[in-house]
Amino acid sequence: MDSERELAFIAVHRDSYPRVYRYVRRRVESPELAEELAADVFRVVWQKWHDQPHSDIAWLLTVARNLIGNAYRSRDRLVALQAKLRASAELRSGAESEDLVVHDAMAALRDIERDILQLAYWDELSVAEIASVLQCSKAAAKVRLHRARAAFRKQMPVPAGSGRQNSGKKSAGRHNSLTQKMGA
Repeated sequence: MDSERELAFIAVHRDSYPRVYRYVRRRVESPELAEELAADVFRVVWQKWHDQPHSDIAWLLTVARNLIGNAYRSRDRLVALQAKLRASAELRSGAESEDLVVHDAMAALRDIERDILQLAYWDELSVAEIASVLQCSKAAAKVRLHRARAAFRKQMPVPAGSGRQNSGKKSAGRHNSLTQKMGA
C-alpha cells in the first residue's frame, strides 16, 4: 500500500515539479525561495495524500499560491518589525548613533549572515556552540562566521577621515566594542 502511494507521489512530483517551480519563480524574488516554496508544495501534497490524492496542476498551483502569500506576509511582518526596532533604537540613542549604523548594517545582511553574527555576539556562543546550533562542523561554522563578518564590514559606512575604502581593515574612527569584534 505505501509503495503504491510513494510511486504515485513520485510520478506526480516528477511530472509537475517543473511547472510548479516556474509558477513560483515568476512570483518570488529569488531562485532559492522558489525552490523552497516549490518543495513545500510537495510537502503539503504528501501530507494531504491520505485525505484525497490530488495530482491536478490547478490544485498544486493553488497550494503554491497560498504558500507564496504566506511567504510575502512573513516578509512584510519581518520588515515591519525591523522598522519598529530601528525606530525604537533611534528614540533611545538618537538619529546619529552608532547603534543605528550597526542596526542598518545588520538589516542589509542575508538572514543566515545576520543569524550567525547574532549567535556569536548577542548570544555570545563559541564557534563550537554555533556549529551545534547550525548542525554543521566547527570548521564550517568558522567559515560562515568569517564570511558574515566580511559581509557586515561591507555594509558599514566608511567613517569620515579614515581613508578606508571598504577594504575590510579596521578604521581609526571611534567604534564600540561590538563593531570592533565584528571587524568593522
